[in-house]
Amino acid sequence: MSGKTGPVIVVVCAIIAIWYGSAVLLNTAFQKDIYARGNVDWTTSQLITDTLAQERPVLPAPHQVAVELYKTTILTNITSKRSLVYHAWITLSSTLMGFGIGSVLGILLAVGIVHNRSLDKSLMPWIISSQTIPILAIAPMIIVVLNAIGIQGLLPKAFISTYLSFFPVTVGMVKGLRSPETIHLDLMRTYNASNWDLFWKLRWPSSVPFLFTGMKVAIATSLVGAIVGELPTGAVEGLGARLLAGSYYGQTVQIWSALIAAALLAAVLVSLVGVANKVVLKRMGMAQ
Repeated sequence: MSGKTGPVIVVVCAIIAIWYGSAVLLNTAFQKDIYARGNVDWTTSQLITDTLAQERPVLPAPHQVAVELYKTTILTNITSKRSLVYHAWITLSSTLMGFGIGSVLGILLAVGIVHNRSLDKSLMPWIISSQTIPILAIAPMIIVVLNAIGIQGLLPKAFISTYLSFFPVTVGMVKGLRSPETIHLDLMRTYNASNWDLFWKLRWPSSVPFLFTGMKVAIATSLVGAIVGELPTGAVEGLGARLLAGSYYGQTVQIWSALIAAALLAAVLVSLVGVANKVVLKRMGMAQ
């Protein structure tokens, strides 16, 4: 066991153990009620076994979620609306669209803020204050307004993802574009470098590590925005739709499987951004 994977495995095992213990505790009351109604004499071992095998538990056990994930990803055709892969693809589509729009918007805003003092003083406070508005409050308004002008489908959800994802990119890029030291800026000016040269040869290369750091946060928040965007619309497709359907019919195992799928999807997306970060920095000769 390597020094890097050891602590991770220990933490994962601890989480699973706590999860099983919590499942037994939270499901015990309902299981005892079942025993009482059926006049069943039970033992402690039987109680523990039955609390971990309930059809609609308060908290499903890890193996129940794993079985549900296996059924809805491996055993179900990916084109079926019962497939978690199908729903994950719907959510991923709006996530990537919103992430792309948010990244471009964040970069443009950061460039404007760094090079224009008026934008810095007037726009930056509004960008920061925009993130204090709860996304659950603004998402229905975005959906309703866009539907009123005939914009439906992935785009409204992508705009919600954009709303969440542009902020970390903007803040990271502003920090990165301002990261060159004054002595380096003065050296460029002694060579009669134009603002364009300063940007492409000094500010932009210096900002790339900050950009990818912001993009790692942005891709995760973009996924959250896509899922939240599916909730007020009563959508029938996407991970948000799976969460809604599970809550409507009390299918807690379905809810937890969708949550785990969303977490795994976010981990994959963040990892891909991290890989892109290493590749780009290596090509630029900035690999650490």
